[in-house]
Formats: sequence, structure tokens, C-alpha cells
Amino acid sequence: MTNIEIGRALRSGVSGCVVGCRVSQMDVPEFGGMVSIPLDDGSKIFGLITDIHIDDDGLVRQLVTAENISAEVIEDNRLNRNVPVEISVLFIGYELDGQYRHLLPPRPPLSLLAIYPCGEQEISAFVSTGRMGYLRHILRAVDLPVAELVAAHIRQAGTIQKKIGKVEWTETATRELIILLRDDYSTLNTVLSSLADTGSFR
Repeated sequence: MTNIEIGRALRSGVSGCVVGCRVSQMDVPEFGGMVSIPLDDGSKIFGLITDIHIDDDGLVRQLVTAENISAEVIEDNRLNRNVPVEISVLFIGYELDGQYRHLLPPRPPLSLLAIYPCGEQEISAFVSTGRMGYLRHILRAVDLPVAELVAAHIRQAGTIQKKIGKVEWTETATRELIILLRDDYSTLNTVLSSLADTGSFR
């Protein structure tokens, strides 16, 4: 799974980047999924997928107004054409010299660097480091569905942690969220409601 390239960086900053990919690769990423960008110096940036944006073009506009479009035409348009697809990624930390750090990367990734989905081992190692300081990067994000993003990440990471016997991880993460949002009751209530909807506490 981790060697499947999702796409390549189009533009980036120290807090996140936008990745371009082919539509045939869209079965790999999902909202809230954790991804990594290996850098030339051997370090690696980690992030969460915050949006998947599919633009239209001239042919798509013609097809949606046409009648009786065959399944073959739709499938061909999805798989064989370079439909513009952009994935937005929020950075939550990086790895340097084998150590995970829940800080923003020192520099943004260069254009055209490849991005990959993180494997279960990598996700478990990252979220188990320190006191989950990376959560603050998610909570302070502007113009993002923060509650849903947190819930998607906790569901994914919590499922992985349960597989290796760390059944208390989800509860620990929730307690840390409560501490981080203790002065923002409105956001805390929304985040806890979204977490409940994922069924993570059953």
C-alpha cells in the first residue's frame, strides 16, 4: 500500500500542500487519510487529506447535458482521460533521523515530489509518539471541516491501534482533544458529536 503513489505536489507551504493526481488513482486516498511525502534529504513529511477536488472540463460539461450516455463512455472518461483532480493535504509533522516530530516541517516539499498513503505501521508509530501534539495542527486549521477531519483521523488511527492491542488509544486521544479545546466549548461539542457518529466508542 505504501508504495502506491497517489500523485505529485503542485504547490506547497510549510502548513500544507496541494497534490495533483490522475482520476484512475482515486481509489487510493480518502478524506482524513494519512499520507507521507519523502524528501530528498531522507526526511519525510506527514499530513492528512482534507479535501479531494475534481474539476470539470469541456467534455464533462457536454456529457452531463447529453442524453443516454453509455456506461462505456462514462468509464472511459473516468479512467482514460486526465481529469483534473486535486488533493489538499494538511501537514501534521515529519520524520527526521528516525524520529517523529509533531511540528510543522522546516521547509515545504518541492513541486513534483511524490505523495504516498501511510501504512498501518507508520500511522501507529506516528500517532503513538509523544502526547499527540499533532492534533493542534488540525484544530487550528482555518476553513476546514475540523470536526469531521478529526473524527475521520481518530476512526482510522483508532482501528489500527486496536489491531495491535492499543485499545485505549481512542480514549486517550479524546481526552487530549478535550484538554486542547477546553476554552472552546462550541468546537469541542462539535468534535465530540462527530466522534460519536463514527462509532469509535462502541
